[in-house]
Amino acid sequence: MSEASTAVNGGQTDWRRVVEPYIGPDTRRATFQLITTIGLLAVLLIAMTMMVNRSMIGGVVLLALPTAGLLVRTFILMHDCAHGSFFASRRLNDLVGYATGVLTLTPFGQWRRDHALHHASSGDLGRRGHGDVPTLTVREYQAKTARQRFLYRVIRHPALLLLGGPIHLMLGQRFRARSTATGTKQINSVWATNAGIVLFVSVALWLLGWKTVLIVYGLPYYLAAMAGVWLFYVQHQFEDAYWTSHGDWDYATAALRGSSHLALPAPLRWFTGNIGLHHVHHLAPRIPNHRLQRCHDENPLMQTAPVVTLRSGMTALRLALWDEDRERLIRFDQIDAT
Repeated sequence: MSEASTAVNGGQTDWRRVVEPYIGPDTRRATFQLITTIGLLAVLLIAMTMMVNRSMIGGVVLLALPTAGLLVRTFILMHDCAHGSFFASRRLNDLVGYATGVLTLTPFGQWRRDHALHHASSGDLGRRGHGDVPTLTVREYQAKTARQRFLYRVIRHPALLLLGGPIHLMLGQRFRARSTATGTKQINSVWATNAGIVLFVSVALWLLGWKTVLIVYGLPYYLAAMAGVWLFYVQHQFEDAYWTSHGDWDYATAALRGSSHLALPAPLRWFTGNIGLHHVHHLAPRIPNHRLQRCHDENPLMQTAPVVTLRSGMTALRLALWDEDRERLIRFDQIDAT
């Protein structure tokens, strides 16, 4: 029996009963979150546009940070729509998911499918590749050619992850080939989102000009995407993360050991929609963002997850390989010490 399952079942606690009171949409709360988030985002974008027109560069840079934070929060609202935890109506979730997907340059239908597969396979060595940062085991890495090792080192370099990740999110999601995660419905989602982005950008360019659009939206988007890449990374890539063979994989253990509790200050918890409580989210994806903290605080089971801080989360960017023998993620320079 897995550690998480032992903690739950051995303690005569059914984790499904633990999370059940927190599951389900709250339409009034969701509407409030949507209006305030998009409203504040619009206000800041207008303010930045006015500052650009007046050459107030310092003010533009200053406002770019909270604007980026609101784009992250917009993405989290889309994320809740994908799980059906935002609105009770599937159609409303789809509509808001599409609109917020255009704002964050994310094809909602395709992303929802990718993300569902991620939830179903996170920490499973036999089912890697669904929303994961590419991760090799030590033995797999050692079996690669020199060229393959070099390419893997490049892919896992912190600078490429943080600086190149936003470019991948911006451009890499514009086209998708058919695969396990991509069928006709998902491809239609990609092209519908592309059409929405083209319309949105075209109107913005016509009204404001390319320089203003690049500064007012491009800069905050890039910062938001950097934050998003880091957030997703530290949610599953930390030293004592959970990775195991497909036969030994366990859903509850993957959630409670393989997803981190990213401890953030209150303002950052708001901007990130409490997604730092990723262990709670992975255990019960239909808990809306505004109930994650309460679920964590009220249940000792949730407080067993690995804690990652801002500092340790930055250090974790150097981790790159799963050590099968020590059952932990290690840096490249630790290979010989295994």
